[in-house]
Amino acid sequence: MRPVRGKRIVAILAAGGLTLAAAACGEAPEEATSSGASTAAAAAYKACMVTDLGGIDDKSFNASAWAGLQAAQKEVGNVDPKYVASSSEADYEPGLRSYVSQSCNFILAVGGLMGEVTTKVAKESASSQFAIVDSNSGNSNVYPMQFATHQAAFLAGYLAAGYSKSGKVGTYGGLKIAPVTIFMDGFADGVAHYNEVKGKKVEVLGWNKASQNGTFAESFIDQNKGKSVTDTLVSQGADVIMPVAGGTGLGTAQVAKDSAGKVSVIWVDQDGCTSAAQYCDVFLSTVVKNIEGAVKEAVVKGAKGEALSAAPGYIGDLSNEGVSLGEYHSFDSKVDPALKTELETLKADVISGKVKVESASAPK
Repeated sequence: MRPVRGKRIVAILAAGGLTLAAAACGEAPEEATSSGASTAAAAAYKACMVTDLGGIDDKSFNASAWAGLQAAQKEVGNVDPKYVASSSEADYEPGLRSYVSQSCNFILAVGGLMGEVTTKVAKESASSQFAIVDSNSGNSNVYPMQFATHQAAFLAGYLAAGYSKSGKVGTYGGLKIAPVTIFMDGFADGVAHYNEVKGKKVEVLGWNKASQNGTFAESFIDQNKGKSVTDTLVSQGADVIMPVAGGTGLGTAQVAKDSAGKVSVIWVDQDGCTSAAQYCDVFLSTVVKNIEGAVKEAVVKGAKGEALSAAPGYIGDLSNEGVSLGEYHSFDSKVDPALKTELETLKADVISGKVKVESASAPK
C-alpha cells in the first residue's frame, strides 16, 4: 500500500480540493457526536470512530460503521458514540491519538487504508482497545472486522450477467487496494460462472482478475470522476455497472438515472436504496457488507465488559450474513424468477463449499 500513498493523496486532493493544513498543525479534525454537538457528556463506555476519506455521509462504509455505533447505543444505553472525520490520510493518526488521550474505551478505525497507522498507534497505546474495518493488524489490542465480500460479489456478477441485455457489464474501483479488488474479483468470477453454466460470453469491462489490472477512479469522493469512468464503460457497451468507490460511485448512479433505464447499477456496502434513496430506481441490487452489524456487536460486547479477541476477530461471509446480495427493490419484477432461484441455489452452494469462490484479497 505504501508505494501508491503519494499518488492517492495527490489524486484525492486534486479531485476534492482538500487541504492538509489542519493535520500539518498536529490538530485532530473537528469531532461530532450522535447529537451533532462538538462534545458530549462523559458516559460509561466511550465508542470513538475515525472515518476514512469520504466522511460520515459517504453512503457507504463510513456511514455503515457510524450506524453500527448508533445501533449499539440504542441497545446499551451507556454507550457514548462519537466520530472524527478524516479529510486526508494525514488526519488518521492525529484522530486516533486524540481518542487515546481522551481515554476512549473503544477506538474504531474505518477502512483498510488506516491499517498501517492503526498498528503503529495501537502498539504505542497497549492499554487502549482498538478495532478496524477491512484490515488485520495482528496487534492483540486491535479487533479486526473483515468481510468475504467476494462471495456476495460473486452472486452480483452472476446477477449482472443474467440481467444484462448488451452482454457486457462493468466494474471499477476507487483505489487499487484489497478491500476494493476483492469485490471486483468476486464480480468477475460470478460472470465467468454464469458463462460456464449458460454457455454464454458475457464480457466484464473494468477488471481482469488474472492480471489484477483494471479501472480505478483514484478517489472515493469525486462524483465527476465516477461519471467520467462510467461514461467510458457505457460507451464500450456496459449496461450493468458495479462501482466499488464510495461516494465516487454516486456519479455512476447519476449516469444510470440519466440513461432512461438503459443502465443499471449494483451498489456496494450499504443497501443503495437506504443509503442513497434518490437513486433507488437505478439500483439493481447491492453487495451488502454488514459493517453496521459487526461494529454494533463489537461495541455491545465491549460495553458489557466482554473481551474482544483479536484472533480471529470477526469475519463476515454468506453463512453468517456478514455479506449478502441485497434486495432488488424496483427491479424485483424485472429480474427473471428463474434467475432469482438460481441465485438462491448458488448462495447455498457457495456456503456449502460446492462452489468455490476465491480471491487473493480474501480475509485470512
